[in-house]
Amino acid sequence: MAAAVRPLFWISTSLLAWTQALYAPALAALRRATGSPPPAPRAALPVPAPRVSLIVAAYREEAVIAAKVANALALDYPRERLELIVAVDGGGDATAERARAAGADLVLELPRGGKIRAQDAAVRAAAGEIVAFSDANALWEPDALAKLAAVFGDPRVGYVCGQVRFVNDAGTNQEGLYWRYEMWLREQESALASVTGGNGAIYAVRREAYVEVDPIMGHDLSFPFRMVKNGWRAVYEPQARATEKMVPSIEGEWARKRRMMSHGWPIVVKGGLLDPRGYSPLYALMIASHRLLRYGTPLLHVLAAAATLALLPRGRVYALAAAAQAALLAAAFTPVKARPFLVARYYVLTTAALAAGLYDWLRHGTEAGWEAPEGTR
Repeated sequence: MAAAVRPLFWISTSLLAWTQALYAPALAALRRATGSPPPAPRAALPVPAPRVSLIVAAYREEAVIAAKVANALALDYPRERLELIVAVDGGGDATAERARAAGADLVLELPRGGKIRAQDAAVRAAAGEIVAFSDANALWEPDALAKLAAVFGDPRVGYVCGQVRFVNDAGTNQEGLYWRYEMWLREQESALASVTGGNGAIYAVRREAYVEVDPIMGHDLSFPFRMVKNGWRAVYEPQARATEKMVPSIEGEWARKRRMMSHGWPIVVKGGLLDPRGYSPLYALMIASHRLLRYGTPLLHVLAAAATLALLPRGRVYALAAAAQAALLAAAFTPVKARPFLVARYYVLTTAALAAGLYDWLRHGTEAGWEAPEGTR
C-alpha cells in the first residue's frame, strides 16, 4: 500500500508547493532572463485622446453612486472624450435618480438581470471606442483612465486592468496582504505574456474586442483568457490605480470568495478556461499554475493529508508533513489576532471557500444577480 500512496503524497505536495510558493520566483527568474520587459506597453495618451465610455453597473448603490459619479467626472481626461454610463440593474431604490443628479451622461434603468447583462446593455449603448468598467464603490486616482487608455496605443492589446488597493481601517481580513502578492504575480504574467485574471474595480476593453459571456460568468476571470484566444493581449497597468473598501473580517472574506467561486467554477468547467487551444505554451503554463492548480488547492490538500496519514509510520519526512499540516490548522482556529494566526486562518478559510463555491454551483446553480459584500459600502 505504501508504494501506491507514496507517489500520491509527493505529487500532491509538489503541486501545492509549485502553485503556492515556487511559481512566483519562477516567473521572476523568467522575466529577468527575458530582459525585464515592462508589464504593459508604455505609451503617451494620443491627441486627440480616444473616446472612452466608462461604465458603472450598479445594484442598490444609492449610498455611494453620487460619490462615484463625482470621482469619474473629476478624472484627468478630456471631458468631451469621456462618456459616463451608469447601468442600474433593478433594485427599486434611488440609485438612478442620484446618478442623474450627480451628472452621469447616460443612466440606464434595467430590469434585474445581473451585473454582466447590465454591462452588456451599457456597451451596446456606448459611443466609445474603448469601454472601461468600475465598481460603484471603487474610487480612481485622477490619472487612472489616461493610464489605461494609453495602453491601447499598442494595437495588440485588447484588455487592460489596473491596480486596485483594498483599504480597511479595522478588522481581521488579510486580503490586502494576499492582494499585493496577486498584483505582483499579475505584473510578471503581463510582462511575459498576458494576465490570467483581472478585477472588477478598474479595467478597460477595446470595443471591438468586447465579448458577451454567460451572465453567471464574470469578466474578471473570463475576459483575459478569452482575449488571448481571440488573438489579443490582456495586460496589467500598475500605474492605473483605484481603491476599494475591503470586507472587514476573514469570515466575510470567506463568504465573498465562496460567492465569487460559484461564478468562477462554471468558467473553469464550461467556459473554455480548460481548453488550451489558442494559448501559447507559456500562457498555458500560467493558466495551469495560477488558476487551475490554485483552484484545485482544496483537493490537493485533502490528497496530501490522506497520503500523509497512510505513510506516517514510514519515515520522518511524513511525520514532519503531518506536524506542519496540524500546525496550520491549529493556528487557523486559534482565536489569536496576531498576524501569523490571522494569515493561517485566512489561508484555510479562503482555500475552503474554493471548494464551497464548487459545491454551491453543483448543488444549487449560480444566479446572475449579485449582492454587495457586507461592510464594503
